[in-house]
Amino acid sequence: MVTENQQARAETLRALHQDGIFVLPNAWDAGSAAMIAAAGAPAIATTSAGVSWSLGRPDGQHLSRAEAVAVAARIADTVAVPVTVDIEGGYGEDPGSVAATVREVIAAGAVGINLEDSSASDGTLFGPEDQAERIRAARRAATEAGLPTLWINLRTDVYLFGIGEPEGRLDDVLTRAATYSDAGADGLFVPGLLDLDILSTLTGKTALPVNVMAGPGAPGLDALGAAGVRRVSLGQAIAQAAYSLARRAAVEALTAGSYDTIADADPFGEINGAFAAR
Repeated sequence: MVTENQQARAETLRALHQDGIFVLPNAWDAGSAAMIAAAGAPAIATTSAGVSWSLGRPDGQHLSRAEAVAVAARIADTVAVPVTVDIEGGYGEDPGSVAATVREVIAAGAVGINLEDSSASDGTLFGPEDQAERIRAARRAATEAGLPTLWINLRTDVYLFGIGEPEGRLDDVLTRAATYSDAGADGLFVPGLLDLDILSTLTGKTALPVNVMAGPGAPGLDALGAAGVRRVSLGQAIAQAAYSLARRAAVEALTAGSYDTIADADPFGEINGAFAAR
């Protein structure tokens, strides 16, 4: 059952997209979500790569629906801000599978989703109309579950996977954006696109708030905002850095017998205090 609190979080997430630009540092488990919330993030988004790694899997749609939902539920129970879940390709290609996933993530306490138009990690994309059917199924499922305001962020992988000739990719994304918007999508996520000129054209030609994935070397927030971008995700970058730190710290301790890699960790009490006793 959708609670008043969950409804309020859905409205909060929706309001974040109305104007300006905001950042989502992506989490991969309840602990990382608590740290990101403690840093002041207005919402928590999951990263499928980080969630997959935390469960001992590679990224690329190797999670089951049950595994992804279980992580989402623990995160939503841990933080007091809206949670939006990366459901990859929906954990099934048919619209019914997408609908089932949406129902379960709503039951887990989430108020938003990312849904990819990739059918697999090999770069195969659904046709726009096929993806539109999946979006319509997601919207119907959200409405029937009592959360019609679920934020559906539609991820298109045209740029990420280099689909088609470079000069035709913007038109492909614009065609998909129009079709996805008509089907009930609320936002457009275009990972792999950070060219400010192309972003300015894209944001000027679609009514959907545009989300990009940023990291080291990407344009800064001011530049992205000036290009019309509304939402910036960090994707797997923080999880990648955390796992890299774990490896480097272990290598140092095992080979040099020293501990400098972990010298800048936050105090135990500060981290422990970010978790409410239950």
